[in-house]
Amino acid sequence: MSERALAPPHELIERALAASRLEDCVVIVEERSEAEVRFANNTTTTSGVRRDRQLAVVSFRGLGPGDDPADPAAVGTAVGVASRSGDVDPVDLVRASEADARHASVAEDAASLVVSGAGAHGRDFAAPAPATSASELAPLTDELAGAFERARGAGHVLAGFATFGTTTTFLGTSTGLRRRFVQPEGTVELVARAADGSRSAWVGRGTEHPPDVDLGAMERTVLERLGWAQRSVALPAGRYEVLLPPDAVADLMVPLSDAMSGRDAQDGRNAFAAPGGGTRVGEAIAELPFELRGDPAEPGLQCAPFLASAVSGPDVSVFDNGLPLGRTRWLEAGRVARLRYHRAGAAAAGVEPAPPVGNLTLELPGSTVSLEAMVAGTRRGLLLTCLWYIREVDPVSLLLTGLTRDGVFLVEDGEVVGAVNNFRFNESPLGVLARATEAGRSERALSREWHEWAPRTAMPPLRVADFNMSSVSPAT
Repeated sequence: MSERALAPPHELIERALAASRLEDCVVIVEERSEAEVRFANNTTTTSGVRRDRQLAVVSFRGLGPGDDPADPAAVGTAVGVASRSGDVDPVDLVRASEADARHASVAEDAASLVVSGAGAHGRDFAAPAPATSASELAPLTDELAGAFERARGAGHVLAGFATFGTTTTFLGTSTGLRRRFVQPEGTVELVARAADGSRSAWVGRGTEHPPDVDLGAMERTVLERLGWAQRSVALPAGRYEVLLPPDAVADLMVPLSDAMSGRDAQDGRNAFAAPGGGTRVGEAIAELPFELRGDPAEPGLQCAPFLASAVSGPDVSVFDNGLPLGRTRWLEAGRVARLRYHRAGAAAAGVEPAPPVGNLTLELPGSTVSLEAMVAGTRRGLLLTCLWYIREVDPVSLLLTGLTRDGVFLVEDGEVVGAVNNFRFNESPLGVLARATEAGRSERALSREWHEWAPRTAMPPLRVADFNMSSVSPAT
């Protein structure tokens, strides 16, 4: 971004709305300020601070008979979108979105825009976006210096990445909505490796306040796992009882949540489609009474309490900008409780709207068991500390494939007895929940695969029967 002073976001929004010449307009400004530090080979390699601004304008054009070039008989609303980053003239962006709307056909997700109501005109709307400085990560980098010294003395290598920043979202609409939300978020990842590269372990943490990260505990965890790997055990592919720590559970639950589109289920395109038509809402998918939810007020995982989107999809609509978000249970008592719908889709399906929420919690209500206790209660199984390179194979069954990495451990008679070779796995998150025989207490988790766009998760450790290790992987 340019170093010169930029116009305040709220002023950009008011200028854009004033310049609009169509029926309705939505303007979204996102300000991102981030500090980061990378480290490798027991030393800091790069660090810095960056800022970015994204401005998006959504214009809505009412269509009468003959206005839609694709369908002269169409009546409804067409949508045009324009977005750019950096120092942008909002009037130019309005004109670009209006031009886009002139060539658009009737929107299938059309609904009346959300109107201003109680609490919809935020009193802090004109407040500036907070700026992140390098000092936010200074306590962490100071702790790293000691960890590097200890690693050099012990003959192993530390590497990783830490980032912290804030994204401030400003939303204004021609119907009077003025909303602002500040989202702090950060992650810390730490990898320990033997000097010869033969052993490695990973641990990650998500945070909204970097001083809350206990780097010493992270260091102890990766070194304990590195010690476990001093003995190696070769095992064949097959089905194993596995223990999944909360981070690995997040690797599987994020794609499950992403697949919960009501429209796609009704069309038979995802794993929540019922045989013969309809959806699986109300169906039990697990014997354990799991709850999967999103909640803007979830302690430690707070996120935006309103929808802000510059694009429409099967279950997210630009017409719903500013829609209040609340606690939404996707699974309840082990049953599918809700699927995602925008307002237009929900009206067509005869259900309540359920937009996505910016966090995800899986919980077995009442469970207080720790991962350590679950390990102690294991006769023989695998502890999968990290999953990697996860890809969808079949959306209809939600079959995923991926690799284990940085620590697969054999547990026998309640103790970790060595590291096991890596595997490729083929599993559906639905199958994982269905075969889960034990779940511990939920805690803040960081998906290694998906945390860049899903950093706010809380998950329990899981014991899962017959986890499918489809082949041995040569990955190290």
